[in-house]
Amino acid sequence: MNRTTLSLIAGTVALAAITGFASLSGPDASGTDTAEAAAVLPVERSGLLCPAPSASDLAETTYTSFTPVTKGAGSDGSAQLQAAPRESTDTAATEDDGKTSEDGKTTDTPDADGSDTDKADTDKADTDKADDDKKTAVKPVLAPKAPGTPVTGETSGADGPALVGTAEGGFASGWTVQQTTQVTAGNGRGLLGVTCTAPDTEFWFPGVSTAADRTDYVHLTNPDDSAAVADIELYGKDGAVATTVGEGLTIPAHSTEPILLSTLTGEKQDDLTVHVNVRSGRVGAAVQALDDKLGGDWLAASTDPAGTLVVPGIPKDATAVRLVAFAPGDTDADLKVQLAAPTGLITPAGQETLHVKGGMTTAVDLGDVTRGEAGSLVLTPTDGSAPVVAAVRVVRGKGDKQESAFIPATAQVGARASVAGNGAKDATLSLTAPTGTAKVKVTASAGTGGGTAASQTYTIKQGTTQDVRLPVPAGLKGTYALTVENLTAGTPVYASRTLTATDGGIPGFTVQTLPDDRGTVAVPEADEDLRVLQK
Repeated sequence: MNRTTLSLIAGTVALAAITGFASLSGPDASGTDTAEAAAVLPVERSGLLCPAPSASDLAETTYTSFTPVTKGAGSDGSAQLQAAPRESTDTAATEDDGKTSEDGKTTDTPDADGSDTDKADTDKADTDKADDDKKTAVKPVLAPKAPGTPVTGETSGADGPALVGTAEGGFASGWTVQQTTQVTAGNGRGLLGVTCTAPDTEFWFPGVSTAADRTDYVHLTNPDDSAAVADIELYGKDGAVATTVGEGLTIPAHSTEPILLSTLTGEKQDDLTVHVNVRSGRVGAAVQALDDKLGGDWLAASTDPAGTLVVPGIPKDATAVRLVAFAPGDTDADLKVQLAAPTGLITPAGQETLHVKGGMTTAVDLGDVTRGEAGSLVLTPTDGSAPVVAAVRVVRGKGDKQESAFIPATAQVGARASVAGNGAKDATLSLTAPTGTAKVKVTASAGTGGGTAASQTYTIKQGTTQDVRLPVPAGLKGTYALTVENLTAGTPVYASRTLTATDGGIPGFTVQTLPDDRGTVAVPEADEDLRVLQK
């Protein structure tokens, strides 16, 4: 098997989610406003962050990088991923100095006032480490061939690093990277997948746990030249959970911190919500949830708090579905719970509504709610309901051959969204249109080893979910990417992709949602910008 070596690189990587120029026009001779129509242009720079894949020696990880073809983007530019040093494998306060030592390393934790009294002692060590990293630097992994063609890289074992990535020019618009890991045994065994995310300043993760059979880490990765400072807040069934070292966590420049949630609190709770709030800088964040019996997967952040939420693509053979919701603030939320099935919206028996107390996490078991058919959860507010965040934990299989995965509430596809790493037989695409009938175009790219792109258009009826038959590329070699385009303006469409891999009779799976790729930006005429500035 050909493998791409992933080595630690301590270099400067400047990332930006979008770059573009807004422009205004000056007044005409009559003094009347003459706003010009904005041009829609591809973004020219984007950034992504991938968490460290696994701490298991049995882990096999594949990365797939893909940029869809975008009108006007051209084929110049580049996209690259570089390794970010892993600062620690645990963050836990000790009785004497508040440092961690699970793997023999020590990591500073902030003082009560947010200061770092040991910083001076570690500056030299950090400099030496950076010098060592530079000496072992290799060219970035996953060098792309061209927009429209995915490329893969692989790593194995417990040493796979977090990745910091940037794309420019023709490779920036809609750039996506899929990280998929298979672990054959041990805690968290199964198929774990995550779409690498853009850096941000706030994240919500409903569905985490500090129960005895769970080992949940929140991975924070800093892409920038200066340190980031973040707070981690936990909310359970009774409200905020007291934490020991959750405030003022420092994530050094170009590095990653995996933080074991059970070290932040002594409380053991099955259902919690994590709020990551970045005080200074930006980070990428994802939660790795590992279960002693039910395998493991990544939990991506929920979409921003909202009154209406959609959780798309619950597998039709799900044997158990657990919904977890949280209402930020002090106001309660009352939600109507519906399932968008192939025939329309239905209400789960006995679970017609969900009451979520303000500042508290609420969980409810929905059982085998899909009953052998494709389905998506649709949460809508009753009168006066507060915004919420939500996610579901899905279980497939029975007895000692069960596997779990997470699906967060997600933003709609918008104009376009892509997902990479699909095999010829192991991928399922779910599409749902809760409020109106929509036409959706799905394009399967060329494969990583060859093939010809193929497209197909589907009609998704109002209130339904469909697991569509994918247009597999002709002559496919390797894996391919899927690009979803909503052709019906004004009608929201939501999507998710499920990957499956059975090992030893255990139905491994992972689900990734497809929010809008924000690959274009509206750019008004320059003279219009000047006119508004003059006002």
